[in-house]
Amino acid sequence: QKVKFPALSKLLAVGVATHEGEKWVKHRRILNPAFHVEKLKVPTYLQVAPLFDSRCGKCVTNSLDLQIMLPAFSLCCEELVNKWTQSLGPDGSCEVDVSLELQSLTGDVISRTAFGSSYLEGRRIFQLQSEQVGRFMAAIHKIMIPGYMSFPTKNNRRMRQINNEIESILRGLIGKRMQAMQGESTNDDLLGLLLESNKTDMNENGQSIPGMSIEEVIEECKLFYFAGMETTSILLTWTMVVLSMHPEWQDRAREEVLGLFGKHKLDYEGLNRLKTVTMILYEVLRLYPPASAFTRQTYKEIEIGGVTYPPGVIFEMSVLHIHHDKDIWGDDVHQFRPDRFAEGISKASKEPGAFFPFGWGPRICIGQNFALLEAKMALCMILRRFEFELAPSYTHAPHTVMMLRPMHGAQIKLQATS
Repeated sequence: QKVKFPALSKLLAVGVATHEGEKWVKHRRILNPAFHVEKLKVPTYLQVAPLFDSRCGKCVTNSLDLQIMLPAFSLCCEELVNKWTQSLGPDGSCEVDVSLELQSLTGDVISRTAFGSSYLEGRRIFQLQSEQVGRFMAAIHKIMIPGYMSFPTKNNRRMRQINNEIESILRGLIGKRMQAMQGESTNDDLLGLLLESNKTDMNENGQSIPGMSIEEVIEECKLFYFAGMETTSILLTWTMVVLSMHPEWQDRAREEVLGLFGKHKLDYEGLNRLKTVTMILYEVLRLYPPASAFTRQTYKEIEIGGVTYPPGVIFEMSVLHIHHDKDIWGDDVHQFRPDRFAEGISKASKEPGAFFPFGWGPRICIGQNFALLEAKMALCMILRRFEFELAPSYTHAPHTVMMLRPMHGAQIKLQATS
């Protein structure tokens, strides 16, 4: 089972990532149409087969539908590179902390893909959720004190105010969307797809298996933001840092992008033919996985490696350590070598299951392909418009508090491509 921190989770995000058993199966089933793979032409090594939940006895499809999402990705990325272009000095260069800029980008993407025409409300949620994460990070060493979240501190009061405002906005958006659904379909964004799927699920199963409540839909929307915003922005940040350190791979990636697209619009088929860019993203995920560890808790007595563990024992699987284990990856484990993924994930290491930046098994991240497609789109548009290198002010200091971030930001010098 997932390890639970109820008071904390309520303020940040709960949902399919934290549920167990039948409730998890129901939420995963209802969410799947918003993340459906058949209409997205992704390479077979990215597709994940149906998975089996042994406790529920059911297969759960892990799939992704981004057919309607690509224009939103493109619009947000175009706005970002245009903003950077306008910031260039007379010499055609400028210095940017890309960690902040890319978080804003991914917040914009979630706002547009989740709420479509209600973008302004979505943007407000992003601003509030960003503040919430910042306040959590500032109090990280106190939060684990039993009962601390109930203390009437200034920070705790503000976190509750933020949560109340987020939920109020979401409740209003959901109410308006459900009213609109009385007429025609509104499944042109994640919220619409989720509500349509919830309605269909209730119609098919009747009262025997109730669908999601309004409160549960609200929590899933909060999770869209927290998971979608943080993971992809961190991946893109480290990718720009690493490609600044390895200009030969930056040049190879740019050459591939220009060779496939030139100055033309990016499309599904082209994005999914990007071999060098894909290898680079995988290698960055190996070296700098956004989620540095996953925890699981035994829910019944279990034997592992000849040792019997009672219910309630917490296990931590360190993604960071396994991704940096030379017995699994070889003596060059600490080197940036994207071509180790030239034949796909399964042949990149001595252990096929050793690469798991998005988790594994039935609980693998439902949005992994969403994140990778967004990252490809953003990186391609950046590479077409800019060359980049580390700014003199950059200090390399990977730091883990929930996620693996650059402690002092990611200052990058951008130069317009010739």
